[in-house]
Amino acid sequence: MWNTPTEEDLAKIPRLYKTEHIPLREKLIQLHFFFGDSDWYIVEYDGGDIFWGFAILGGDLMNAEWGYIPFSELKSLNIGGFLVDRDLYWEVQPAGQVYKIRQAWCHSHWEDSLPNSALACGGEIGSEKA
Repeated sequence: MWNTPTEEDLAKIPRLYKTEHIPLREKLIQLHFFFGDSDWYIVEYDGGDIFWGFAILGGDLMNAEWGYIPFSELKSLNIGGFLVDRDLYWEVQPAGQVYKIRQAWCHSHWEDSLPNSALACGGEIGSEKA
């Protein structure tokens, strides 16, 4: 893995189940990992090997989902010498403000989970295209 998070970075992530009371669109995405057309958005961490967050694999927005993500699998993924990388410029933000997560919601007909129920999937939030 390129740019593996430090223990200090990992300590900032809420522990598993600590954000259960927060609606999905409002959960804070703490870290972002990527590899090619795959993205992992991290919300919680068990302090050992398990993250919980949103995964988009191979750009497949229709089948993107919330779930458990083993840190060890992200660290060990190596295809032809290419490794998973951590987005060093990631800023913590609610899931509903993450462009790719909103795209997946729209492709999966989760419009009722969007940050603004009146927002059409092609609409705008602030200056960012939805």
